Amino acid sequence: MKLKKQLSAAIAVIAGLSTAPAGPPAQEVWKFDRIDRIGGHPATVLGHPRVIRTPSGKAVEFNGVDDGLMLDVHPLAGAEKFTWEAIFRPDGGNAEQRWFHLEENPATGADTNGRMLFEIRVVDGQWCLDAFNKSGHAQKALLNRTHLYKLGVWHHVAAVYDGSEFRSYVDGQPDGSAQIRLAPQGPGRTSIGVRMNKLYYFKGAVRLARFTRRALAPSEFLKTP
Repeated sequence: MKLKKQLSAAIAVIAGLSTAPAGPPAQEVWKFDRIDRIGGHPATVLGHPRVIRTPSGKAVEFNGVDDGLMLDVHPLAGAEKFTWEAIFRPDGGNAEQRWFHLEENPATGADTNGRMLFEIRVVDGQWCLDAFNKSGHAQKALLNRTHLYKLGVWHHVAAVYDGSEFRSYVDGQPDGSAQIRLAPQGPGRTSIGVRMNKLYYFKGAVRLARFTRRALAPSEFLKTP
């Protein structure tokens, strides 16, 4: 009888493990090769973003006026450490563009909400990166207007948090950093090509994004062609 009870208990444990909900993936890759789904997630389309062909594969191009994509997922929700990467091509347009936006629910674009952003500033025919994070009571914008880059070509950008330092990179090179304590963000939404509240549209294209739940070294980053 004792052995029977032990076997029953073991079976119950195994059954519980098999039905436990899976945690978030350690790494998630989004390819921008269609507009109805990004990274397997259904997308709501704003305006008329279009799929284009590039020497390295497909990308989605945005007109800088009314194009955007909205997804009901925050790919870094719950991450205590993270690396957020994207390969994109800025083509000019407005001076301020919020082109990739992750936000906690209720994701409305309100300035009080927890959020992560990739932004650019267009300066004298070039651009600079603004990597922004607001988590809990802490927030930081990593914006360096002295680091300017070419428009019309493909670039890699990354935002990295190792638990104590928030860093940004352009084409594998350090762009900004700050010591800060960022709390994990909750579930939410994502917008690409425009800020969550449909302001600051992006002119250019996005080819790839990757979300990793640890701090990657630059040698581990995605490679641009």
